[in-house]
Amino acid sequence: MASFRSALAVVCVFVTAGCQSTVPQALQPADMPKSFIGPITVGADVWPKADWWQSFSSTELDGLITSAQKNNLDLAVAVASVLQAEAQSNVERSALFPDLDVTGSATRTRTGIGAGGVSVLGVPKSVTENNFSLTANATYAVDIWGLAQDNLRAADEALKSSRFAQETVALTITADVANTYLDILALRQEIALTEKNIEAADRILKITQAKVTNGVSSNLDLAQQQAIVAQQEALLPPLREQEREARFALAILLGLTPEGFDVTAQNLDGVAIPAVAPGMPSALLERRPDVAEAEANLASAHADVDAARAAFFPAISLTGSGGSASTMIGTLFQASTMEWSIGASVLQTVFDGGRLMGESDVAKAEQLGLVSTYRKTVLTAFSNVETSLGQVSNFGTEQEALEREVKASAEAFRLSELQYREGIIELLVVLQAQQTLFTAQNQLIQVRLSRLQSDVNLYMSLGGGWSEKPEERTQTQTSATPPEPPKPEAHQWCVLSALCL
Repeated sequence: MASFRSALAVVCVFVTAGCQSTVPQALQPADMPKSFIGPITVGADVWPKADWWQSFSSTELDGLITSAQKNNLDLAVAVASVLQAEAQSNVERSALFPDLDVTGSATRTRTGIGAGGVSVLGVPKSVTENNFSLTANATYAVDIWGLAQDNLRAADEALKSSRFAQETVALTITADVANTYLDILALRQEIALTEKNIEAADRILKITQAKVTNGVSSNLDLAQQQAIVAQQEALLPPLREQEREARFALAILLGLTPEGFDVTAQNLDGVAIPAVAPGMPSALLERRPDVAEAEANLASAHADVDAARAAFFPAISLTGSGGSASTMIGTLFQASTMEWSIGASVLQTVFDGGRLMGESDVAKAEQLGLVSTYRKTVLTAFSNVETSLGQVSNFGTEQEALEREVKASAEAFRLSELQYREGIIELLVVLQAQQTLFTAQNQLIQVRLSRLQSDVNLYMSLGGGWSEKPEERTQTQTSATPPEPPKPEAHQWCVLSALCL
């Protein structure tokens, strides 16, 4: 009885080694805030929809994003990475099945008298023989310790990571298209504003020239106004170049050549300001593809740790072969010509200079690093949302104040131009009023652009409407519904571990 228990204990050690262990849980309770502290728009929809860009009410933007999702080259690279990961997963899965090959051969030999032939009337007689064979060989590496399944699990998690990375690239590209499109419209609006300001400066210059001609103003006033006109004209070339380069960047995002590419809209006036609420922080981690990617990388590394542990145990292989050999092809499949063999082999590393231990330490160290990487990705996700919420609120408040400033400054400039024409005020007052209006208008464009782009960034930080499937989660703290535990049939030997209790 004692010997049976000892043998059972040894079996249990080996069997337990082949079982899938639990992925380390990276988050602590303190890592999960109860709610976001940033300003939240009252009545806004919780979480963005998958087509969140339609909230900006721009048909042109909708078309550009649709085109980018089909033709963007970075996205094509991400898709190729997924295909590569799928192929690698298939390679690892093949280790769970036996290798089978079939060999066929046909030979014809001729031997002379010296090799056993006979002589007829002193003339050597040669002997010609045919030989045919057909052999099937099978080899199966028994995955008793789970090494092949651990490698497959690592490959499957890497495949999940590549798919999540593709979603991250798609979300980033969509946001880049939206932000670049808004940049173009804002630059065009700045160009139009500058041209309008130049027209106003030209009007004042004509008035000043008339005053100088009539002896009412001095040449100093004329020179000052000429300098103002030239100063405003000098602002146009850099703005036009920025707009040109932004269009080129947008074309690249769409997978197009810059030549001949253009957009129709000329300003930000037709773009709506959307509103979205962040929901609960705990749910955010299920909706960020970059967090899911870090989660899958950690799970893949943990599978590598399990595989490195399984590599310490003996490798057991079963072999078998069967076939037929005959001098005539017609009798090749007769029972008398058949032969077969079966066998088994065990390979156990006795000394490797510490290679297996080193590989195990490498896998554990990689897993340790990815635990921290996952936590950092989670904390960064929370920070992204908080930052975007603050920007949406503060840029909105600033925009309201600037709109009031622009309205008042426009009235002040109108009155100053009339009073200067009538000779009531000096040129300096007009120039100051014009500069105040131009600065306020330009700031309003910039703040409106920042406000819209902060909405884009908020949509992006909330995951853009993407959601991780419950069965793909390995970090239970990220979900109100924990993932299902590994099924017993995930490894045929894990069911025996109950004997160890």
